[in-house]
Amino acid sequence: MKFFDTKKDIQEIVSGEFIIGSELTGSHACYMIYGVMKPLEKDRLIKPGKGHEEIVLILKGSVNVTGHWEGTLKEGDSFHITGEETLYFENPFDSEVVYVIAGGHSEEGHHH
Repeated sequence: MKFFDTKKDIQEIVSGEFIIGSELTGSHACYMIYGVMKPLEKDRLIKPGKGHEEIVLILKGSVNVTGHWEGTLKEGDSFHITGEETLYFENPFDSEVVYVIAGGHSEEGHHH
């Protein structure tokens, strides 16, 4: 079992993503992404990629979404996205957005 000091690792993120994935775990089975968007930030790509699926949860704030689906997601909303489906997040508000993505391989599998 591996433990991570995620609170320490994410506290300095002003904008961007922190990934707990194969580099830290040694496993390609699953990963988790902690993302932060600054106020008024645009064009954050959300795309699992071939052979992957993700569940995305908005922890804080709201984002406007374009791409495979269009609308607004608010704190507490989540969705499932697969493969090459592509979304873009925009934070048009004056407060930061925080989201978490849990991902892994889809049933058709993916080999590295």
